[in-house]
Amino acid sequence: MRELISTMLSHRTTHANEEKAYFQMLEKFPAWEEVMAAPVEELTQALAPAEFPGAKAVNIQKALRIIQQEHPDFSLEFLRDLDVPQAMEWLMALPGVGLKTATLVLLFNFHKPVFPVDTHVHRISQRVGLIGSTVTHDKAHKILLDMLPKDASVLYNLHRHMLKHGQRICTWRNPKCEVCVLQDLCNYFAEVRQKGIG
Repeated sequence: MRELISTMLSHRTTHANEEKAYFQMLEKFPAWEEVMAAPVEELTQALAPAEFPGAKAVNIQKALRIIQQEHPDFSLEFLRDLDVPQAMEWLMALPGVGLKTATLVLLFNFHKPVFPVDTHVHRISQRVGLIGSTVTHDKAHKILLDMLPKDASVLYNLHRHMLKHGQRICTWRNPKCEVCVLQDLCNYFAEVRQKGIG
């Protein structure tokens, strides 16, 4: 549940603000039943550090109601026993849950062989040339997964390393190409930075 709700909050929001919103929510409403039953205005206020807190409050409450109907203890452990297509379908039927959220929950919590494409993975993949410049996040999930071994440990480690690389080196603004270990493989470095364009 932590991964699911946190990732729902992360859309267009920094990690720091996602965490702040999550913990403010639990401070005010310590149980999932309380989050679900809270006046939407109060939940929105608690989620204020995240972008679009009103829409996220509504989606979180709707998702919690669906989960409670099927699993009154709010446990998502049943996903462990589903195959990837079934688990993806169940998660993506929840309001506010898209491909990125579903794959993050399945990889991080249940070690399913999926590959989440967040903004950092997407940016790095485009810059080094793994995907084209017009490939969407959703299409990138399949393209990148098809290139990679279907080993959840490998996929997890690659995702974590790409996330850190995108946060620290291959940033959206002013990437630190001069210290990047991927210079020899990177189209962006060869075509833009080396020529002094960027």
